Amino acid sequence: MKNFWRKSWFIRLVSLLIAVLLVIYIDSSQPGFMTQGEPNKTKQTANETQTIKVPLQVSVDTDKYYVVGYPEKVSLTLEGSNALVTSTVNTQNFRAYIDLTNKGIGKQSVKVHVSGLSSQLSYSINPKTVKVDIERRKSTTMPVQIEYNKNAIARGYKVGKANINPQQVEVTGARGEVDQIDQIVAKAVLPNGLDHSYERQVILTARDKNGRQLNAVIEPSTAELTIPVSIAKKNVKIDLDSKNEQSGKVYSLTAKKDEVTLYGNKSALDKIKKLKVDVDLSNVNSSTSKVVDFALPKGVVKSDPTKVMVQIKTKNAAGAGNTKND
Repeated sequence: MKNFWRKSWFIRLVSLLIAVLLVIYIDSSQPGFMTQGEPNKTKQTANETQTIKVPLQVSVDTDKYYVVGYPEKVSLTLEGSNALVTSTVNTQNFRAYIDLTNKGIGKQSVKVHVSGLSSQLSYSINPKTVKVDIERRKSTTMPVQIEYNKNAIARGYKVGKANINPQQVEVTGARGEVDQIDQIVAKAVLPNGLDHSYERQVILTARDKNGRQLNAVIEPSTAELTIPVSIAKKNVKIDLDSKNEQSGKVYSLTAKKDEVTLYGNKSALDKIKKLKVDVDLSNVNSSTSKVVDFALPKGVVKSDPTKVMVQIKTKNAAGAGNTKND
């Protein structure tokens, strides 16, 4: 027996067993020690709090009643396991609502309810109650009126008949509000100096007779507005008129382009038969070409081209001495 305890294999086995027990003891004494599988379990059962904004729904007979005053969204704070809170926020398979089915006409203070949440979640809602105004519902069809600033149109341009599509819309709201509507307006904000037709999708608004905007649902809420802007034009011949000729010389003037297009007021254009262009010859001593500016007649706002290229030929006048053509 004495030799048995001295055998080397036995000593090695006991040493190994002691080492294993020592390792297990040290690991178990460290913070956060847990058995295999526990980390995931701890993560799933850890509590989390999260606040989100959710739409506030209204339970009411929408064929009879129209409700105003309530917020579009409310704040919902959820508390529970990390996995359950995350799943609930992502799927949002619940609803926040106010129940007005048994409420009467007029202003009411009602409680906000939440349905569809897991019983394992705790929650709070803010606000807990909301104030609403329940009124009789009314729908009617009204024409759309166009509004814009005619002074924004560029000088000389003409505005045609504006067009709106659709020309009529359906208006829905509280009866007291709808009864105050004087007109449905499509307002265009034109840039100053507008010199081309205007096409935009514009928002429609309901106004009373004093111009105050009213709270009503307009269907459709926008319309396509077209304001045609144009200008009259006329092609006229160029009439070159020489000025400040030098004595003893004869000049021949030819416009490279003998016609110009004028744009402006139609009545003004009707009176114009030709465009007079003055050519200053005070510094012209030999044949040359010259770019000449010209003044626009009254009622004309622009021209094409804006300048005229003039070819000038000159020679000495007969009897001005022994001369030859330049």
